[in-house]
Amino acid sequence: MTMLITREPAQDLQGYETTFVAAQSIHIDAAARQHQAYRDTLASSGIDVIALPAQPGLPDSLFVEDVVLALPECVVLTRPGAASRQAEVALFAADLAHHGLFDGRPVHVLQAPATLEGGDVLRLGRTLYVGLSSRTNAAGVAQLRDWLAPLDYTVQAVPVMGCLHLKTGVTALDERTVLAQPDWVDLSAMPGLTVLHAEPGEPWAANVLKIGPRLFMNAASPRTAETLRARGHAVQSIDIGEFMKMEAGLTCMHVLWRD
Repeated sequence: MTMLITREPAQDLQGYETTFVAAQSIHIDAAARQHQAYRDTLASSGIDVIALPAQPGLPDSLFVEDVVLALPECVVLTRPGAASRQAEVALFAADLAHHGLFDGRPVHVLQAPATLEGGDVLRLGRTLYVGLSSRTNAAGVAQLRDWLAPLDYTVQAVPVMGCLHLKTGVTALDERTVLAQPDWVDLSAMPGLTVLHAEPGEPWAANVLKIGPRLFMNAASPRTAETLRARGHAVQSIDIGEFMKMEAGLTCMHVLWRD
């Protein structure tokens, strides 16, 4: 079974972490509606969506992608680069255990001084591109490589500049094609791929979510959406405006989990 694991936003989303954008006030009711619509839209693709309960006092905990990396062969519990988020890892692991989702897979736990957030990990087949960012360091990449090399995964570090995570600046359209904001990612570290650029003036457009034949994009990137439709992609837009204030993208609000 394949499912998407999400977490409902807390009733107080102030005090969240940002790095490259200025903090803004979050409209809680609008955020709750947008998150519900996000879950409903993804569920309409035919995939099961689990909504974990909100974690009061941890406004960034709804960005569940950052605290775990789920692969068919193992699970990696990360160590966020933002110290305020490190408590989220054990809480999310407890939620996974409660739902019986570990299913006997080996679990690796990142150790200091390593830091790694799931938003910096882009998987294309057996290659994991890992962003060297303000949240993920070289020690985190090295620990991940050591664990995954025996499983026939290649882990390739990619410098990230000017954005929070690797997947803020590049995501996959298929296993050989990516959509990128080239000002934010050192694409020379990702050779051999076909690279499409986000349209000018839509810097957040490079974070897209592919589920089956459907491609989901944030509603703030209409020109890039039209470009992708013209290339044959079935694009559906989702309004995540309140979460974009928190430096979020579509991918960071869920974990793709396969039994």
